[in-house]
Amino acid sequence: MTRLPDIGSAAAVSDGGAPVLVVPMGADREPGPGAAYVLDRLGSWLGEHLEGVGFSGKPGEVAVVPTAGAIGYRWVVMVGVGDDPDHETVRRAAGAGYRAAPRAGRLVTTLHQLSVPGALAATVEGSLLAGYRYEDYRSKPSDRPVPEVGLAAPVPSDWTETVERCRIVAEAVYAVRDWVNQPPQDQGPADLAAMMSAMATQAGMTVEIWDEKQLTDEGMGGIMSVGRGSHRPPRLVRFIGPGEGPRLTLAGKGITFDSGGLSLKPAKNQELMKVDMAGAAAVAGAGIAISRLGLGVRVEVLAALAENMPGGGASRPGDVFTARNGKTVEVVNTDAEGRLVLADALSLGAEGSPDLLVDVATLTGATAVAVGLRYAGLYGTDDARRMVAEAAKAAGEKVWPLPLPPEYRKLLDSPVADMKNTGGRWGGGITAALLLQEFTADVPWAHLDIPGPAKTKDAKHYLAAGATGFGVRTLVELASRMAAG
Repeated sequence: MTRLPDIGSAAAVSDGGAPVLVVPMGADREPGPGAAYVLDRLGSWLGEHLEGVGFSGKPGEVAVVPTAGAIGYRWVVMVGVGDDPDHETVRRAAGAGYRAAPRAGRLVTTLHQLSVPGALAATVEGSLLAGYRYEDYRSKPSDRPVPEVGLAAPVPSDWTETVERCRIVAEAVYAVRDWVNQPPQDQGPADLAAMMSAMATQAGMTVEIWDEKQLTDEGMGGIMSVGRGSHRPPRLVRFIGPGEGPRLTLAGKGITFDSGGLSLKPAKNQELMKVDMAGAAAVAGAGIAISRLGLGVRVEVLAALAENMPGGGASRPGDVFTARNGKTVEVVNTDAEGRLVLADALSLGAEGSPDLLVDVATLTGATAVAVGLRYAGLYGTDDARRMVAEAAKAAGEKVWPLPLPPEYRKLLDSPVADMKNTGGRWGGGITAALLLQEFTADVPWAHLDIPGPAKTKDAKHYLAAGATGFGVRTLVELASRMAAG
């Protein structure tokens, strides 16, 4: 795992003490904390320079200004926060400033001094997440330093507690990004189960790994149906945290590589299918962070792991399997496999009658078509969906609530089984969620469909190119809110 940046305190801005200073600027270049000091010292040419490079202070804008030794910093990085910033604006500005900083071992920032609720946590979290790199398979890893971040005085008296909480969450996000970015030849179901379990054990969680024999004995027909075609058999990883309180069960789709099975994907569609375990990675990372933070919830994680391959033993279109809860499913398309492994995981999770059951999955391209690449689709029962939406907003992860019209359930009707695994071309995200609902036993349930935000092509603000770790921060925030009642 990439080393996270160190976060510490720093002297007042006027005392210098680092090569780089990061300061916020509002709309129309309204100076934020620390920016007035820079403007006073660098003079009128700075305004002309910012005008020339098109920097106006809008959110997302960045300007790197060399100081030629005029102040106690060699460079000033100005980041736009607009005229009404919220915590996500600050988080993104912190990440953008961190990324834009010239090569240096330390930077100082004033973003945490903005009059925005949660500005300190947002600044720390954005800086930590922006430091991520994935270089495990490069012959020559980057020699660029991982800069330490100094929080310019004044800082709140409890800043160290905030930094530690943010660090625990960021370490979970880093782990999820690592798991999702890892090439699939080195990450079959058993490999991923071992990596997840090692971290969960260190976090004090009780860990079980169900192999193919136990999966068969336990009636996990969906997971076994998907994993039959691969020489690397499926696994179910089950973690239970040490906390007490409201019961939160998290289930995740973990297809370590998705070829589509016998309903083979086109080659172009397979290029990023190592990402198809991002849901299982997210719930595992979140559960580990929740346990390490000592939140007052009883968290259970169920990561359903399989490799969907077109081997000689693979499931065929037309096959029927029996899921954990006894319902039967006709497989009409083996490329609609994530809902099948989740059918078993949700059935198992619902048996414990949790206060809230949440699943996360890169489930359908239809949801990405409906809401785009920056949003996750959010489905589920009304109260559960509301709780997850509120947590996601606080965490800065975008979700879009979508309906579950009961009249669409007939699209899943099968002539030979209780249901078939796809409902046709139209409303594909909805019919997939309706299938999952069949396995939730009427407990409060939410489903996050994350095909878009699980990955990104380009590095931006606090995201590196590749896996994003989407879902971890929302689930940790959700657990915090459940613990608070």
